[in-house]
Parts: sequence; C-alpha cells; structure tokens
Amino acid sequence: MRSGRQLHLDSKLHKKLLSLAVLIASLAHGVSAQAMVAQNDNGNPAINNRTKAKHIVKRASKRVAVAAVPGKPSFGEAAGLHAARDTLALKSSVALVIDQDTKEVLLQKNESAVLPIASITKLMTGVLVSEAKLPMEEMITISQADVDTEKGSRSRLSVGTVLSRGELLHLALMSSENRAAHALGRTYPGGLGVFVSLMNAKASTLGMRSTSYVEPTGLSSKNQSSATDLATLVGYAYGNPTLRELSTSPGYDVEVGKRTLRYNNTNRLVKSPAWDIGLQKTGYISEAGQCLVMQAKVAGRKLIMVFLDSAGKLSRIADAERVRHWVESSPPSLNRGSPVALLEAELDLSVN
Repeated sequence: MRSGRQLHLDSKLHKKLLSLAVLIASLAHGVSAQAMVAQNDNGNPAINNRTKAKHIVKRASKRVAVAAVPGKPSFGEAAGLHAARDTLALKSSVALVIDQDTKEVLLQKNESAVLPIASITKLMTGVLVSEAKLPMEEMITISQADVDTEKGSRSRLSVGTVLSRGELLHLALMSSENRAAHALGRTYPGGLGVFVSLMNAKASTLGMRSTSYVEPTGLSSKNQSSATDLATLVGYAYGNPTLRELSTSPGYDVEVGKRTLRYNNTNRLVKSPAWDIGLQKTGYISEAGQCLVMQAKVAGRKLIMVFLDSAGKLSRIADAERVRHWVESSPPSLNRGSPVALLEAELDLSVN
C-alpha cells in the first residue's frame, strides 16, 4: 500500500504532466496556454475557446492518467518468468525454436509454462474454418455479438458490415481482426459454443495437452497454451496452403460499402527480404504480453519459432532477429553451440 507522501507526490506529478500536456496541445492548435485555461465567472473555459479547450484538455487528461498509472503485469511477469536467463538475451519470457524436419530443439526457455496466448488463438480458428470446407464466398454480416466487450478493442468493421467468409478469414489471420474472427466462430454450423468445443477437441487430437480455448479471438486471458503446444500447432497449420497464404499476406483491401479499407499484416517481417516466412501469427493482450509464432526458413533449415510474453512492442521481432542471426552465423551442426548447451555449460548444468 502506498503511503500518504507517495500519493501526494503522485498527485503533484499528475498535475505537472497535465500542465505540460495542455501546453503542448495549445501549441499544436495555435491557441495560447492562457486562453486554454481561461475561465469565466462560472469556472468554465472562456466562451471563445470553450469547445476546443474542453476536448483538448479532456484528451490530454486521459493520456496523462494512463501514463501515470503503471499497467498490470502480464501473467508471465507475475510468475517471475522474466528472471530466466538465456544466452541470446531474449526479451520474451517464453521461447522455443525447433527444426521442423529433425525436431531438434535449438532453443528453449520456459517452454512448458502455460500462459495466455492472445491472438495466436486465431491460428486455431483458421484451422477449423479452413478444414470445415465451408463456402468461402458465403456472405457474413458483422453483428453486435461480434463487438468486443472483453477489452473494448476497436475495429473498422462496423456492425452491419457484410464480407465473405474468405475475406473474414484473411483479415483474422493477417491483420488479427477480432470481429472477423468472432464472426467466423459465431456463424460456424452449430454456433459459437460448438466452434469453441471443436477448438479444444482439435487441440486434444494434436496432443496439445496444456491448451484450452474459451473463444475464437484471443481477447480472453483464459485462452492459454504453452510454447511446446504452439509449436505443434504451427507445424500442423503449416500443412494447410490456405493458412500459409493468408497469414503471410503483406496487405489486403476489402470493399465496405463505398469505401475501400486497406489492412496490413501485423508482422512486419513478412515484408522483409531477409526472411522467408511460411506461416505466422502475432498476438497481444496485457495478460499475455507480445507474442509471435512463425515457420520460417533460415540458413536452409525450416524452423518453428515461438515467442510468448515479450516485454515490448518490438521486442518479439527483435527476438526473432536474434535467433535468425545466430542460426545464420552458426555451423550446420548446432547441437554443441546451441543456446541451450551454452547456457548449460555456463551454469554447469550439463549431465556427464
């Protein structure tokens, strides 16, 4: 519990930050700071700047409030998983890299930890929709039921938008569109409940024993899995050409009424000439941290990479780059020089 002195200091900091935000906003809008805060006899902003001051100060106040209050730790942070060491100094608290063909483990870090997986969930959603052989040209209407009440996330697909099942699948896998993913599950034969049951049944069939789903988007922190299970899912999904194509698509345009909406891939690496990515999915909610799963060819080897609970927005990408550079700079046989073996040697944990 914070002391009275700490609360007083927090209040003073908040006021200073708010004053700074108002000053910046006034400069951006060509209004003096004095005019921004000028008040009439009723204590309201002066009439000539009332509307502008009201909206700008309100927005600034909200931003300062968010900045002043620290976010909740992810499940991985709360469990102390970030204390685990690895030779590549990855920012993800959970990581797993395996050779897809030989099943050789090149890197492992808290790979059995069960954590929320955010929008990595949509990979399983894509598996079910694709394998059901439902008509991809069938039109589906976004309904109020598809609106996120879990996290309050935004979407450009307003209620009433009509897109084909194929378009929704594309947006769900490439741009992680939550309403698209929810609509796919909601319109599955038998309804959303049946769809979620089939997600869990498929996980069980694949041997994903630490995985559970409660909805098709990943917005719920109750959708959980381990890196080991997700590597299994990536390897399985890679066998589906539709999932490979849609998840690695750099961008996609959809017609919504009289507008054309441009969507981009949430994984910037798909546009990088340094990468040959066969399948990918990103994810984020505060409970899960930044997440990324990929199948990629590196130095002639087909690798499956899983990064969960990464600390920053770009750190999951940086972790993938660290692994790629390490593999490319290593000799063909990585056993003796793998991060796992190096860390064992450093900590004197190897078994003789």
